[in-house]
Amino acid sequence: MDNWDEVKTAYQVARMGTVSGAAEVLGVHHATVIRHIDAIEARLAVKLFQRHARGYTPTEAGEDLLRVAQATEDQFNQLVGRMKGRGDDVSGELVVTSLGSLAPLVVPTLSAFQKSHPDLIVRYLTGDRLFRLEYGEAHVAIRAGSAPDQPDNVVQPFITQEVGLYASKDYIDRHGKPSGIDDFAGHYFVGTDDENSRAPFSRWLRGAVPSEQITFRCTNNFCIREAVLSGAGIGFMARWEAARDPNLIEVIEPLPEWFGNLWLVTHVDLHRTTKVQAFLSFLKEQSRGWLP
Repeated sequence: MDNWDEVKTAYQVARMGTVSGAAEVLGVHHATVIRHIDAIEARLAVKLFQRHARGYTPTEAGEDLLRVAQATEDQFNQLVGRMKGRGDDVSGELVVTSLGSLAPLVVPTLSAFQKSHPDLIVRYLTGDRLFRLEYGEAHVAIRAGSAPDQPDNVVQPFITQEVGLYASKDYIDRHGKPSGIDDFAGHYFVGTDDENSRAPFSRWLRGAVPSEQITFRCTNNFCIREAVLSGAGIGFMARWEAARDPNLIEVIEPLPEWFGNLWLVTHVDLHRTTKVQAFLSFLKEQSRGWLP
């Protein structure tokens, strides 16, 4: 394509649906938008939009152009995100991602780090999907499970997350406390609704407890915690998290096979930057007080 400005204009018209909307986003006069659309349609010899009273609707060809332009813009924004991390000071954006269940640990750490670096803008992204460091979606990722093996990433062991089986005082008052694994009969359990979960404690629970005794099932660790607190049954929780609530009782001694590893992951292009190294050092120091 000889004129990228025309492609950008067509993309914004497709996204906004009107010439005026695209002109506002691009910061140009509406006549410029119309001129770009006419020019690119003439160059390609195809209609990209259907004109109507409400605005512009992409044709099939317009939809194809929209997808290409969207992908190009996304890649450019990701490149900008990666370049922002290459400075020699601790400023600009710091993007950190982890599972949402780690938020009670990560958020205070990020807040304390930001107080020491007031020019920093923190973005904390949580979710089940893996944010792609090679596209600049994050500077630092805290990941669970097996050691990540994506190419061009620097992977460091972080901490072992200890997990235990807990019940509320209300549950213990009603059903008693099991003396061990052999005493699980007659008890109710809280577990994940994902039968394919690879979490070590989830696999162990499916093998040690009949499915009919897992009477309350949830889609995430936050809901499991709330179910255990409400007295719905015995369930797994991170020991650091359970230690914060005096209403929870650890029912048996934890087994090492329940525990999981956390990893610090950075992209090789950003790993040695001042900002990333400063945060990694701060995070490791703060994490020493995380475990009970």
